[in-house]
Amino acid sequence: MTLPDVVLLAIIQGFAELLPVSSSAHVIMAEKMLGLDPTAPAMTFLLVMLHTGTMFAVIGYFWKVWRERYFASVAVFRQQAKLIVIATVATSVVGLVLLLVIERVVLRGYAHAQVEQLFGNPYLIAGGLAAAGALILLSSRKAASNQPLSGRSSTWIGAIQGLCLPFRGFSRSGATISTALILGVERMRAEEFSFALAVVLTPPVVLREAWRLVQADAATGAVVGKAFGMGLLGMLFSFVAGWLALRWLSRWLEHGRWHFFGYYCLVAAVLVLTISFW
Repeated sequence: MTLPDVVLLAIIQGFAELLPVSSSAHVIMAEKMLGLDPTAPAMTFLLVMLHTGTMFAVIGYFWKVWRERYFASVAVFRQQAKLIVIATVATSVVGLVLLLVIERVVLRGYAHAQVEQLFGNPYLIAGGLAAAGALILLSSRKAASNQPLSGRSSTWIGAIQGLCLPFRGFSRSGATISTALILGVERMRAEEFSFALAVVLTPPVVLREAWRLVQADAATGAVVGKAFGMGLLGMLFSFVAGWLALRWLSRWLEHGRWHFFGYYCLVAAVLVLTISFW
């Protein structure tokens, strides 16, 4: 993995992460085209470091809105924090169940089976992209509404987010925003809640991949320091790209162009399958 590789992957991830088109699918396919192994611990760790860069972009971009919505008063903070906790618990339950099923059932018989072993599978990536595209198109047909977030809607959004975790290609932001729109949540509220959940979700994912890299270093002699240094550089570029992507996403949501992302995901799914046969 060279410096130009990291910069290219960071820019791709930064844009694709905060648009509902699955950053993981784009980055993994770019890694394959660069001759890199997307299932290697160093590569999955780089990917979550790039996610960290976009997480900081999300915090910076939404900070003013979140400050007004979540920190207006103690009562408001408790109410909004409750919704985030409900969604996060639903994500954790669904994600953990999927993780156990994949590692204990689907990958049973493989030595040191881990869900990351599926990350480079083009058929799963294409399937995830197609599913995200269909969900986006379905939500775009929903008439505009202004339903408030509730415990029920937060649970559904969190559960769908949990489904996205093990499947590269199934866009987290696309799935959660689409779910919120289907449930009648106002567009901008759906966007900001989706990315608030992302900020909560990212740190434990980073810690999981950091631990996986440390274990790989002990077993194979991989250079943890180099991977971490490359990750920090990638964070910077993914931060800038992510900020620009958020401006794009907000504009398209406001002007009713959400469905275009769905069409893109469907086309991308076909391209992934085509590339996999090369």
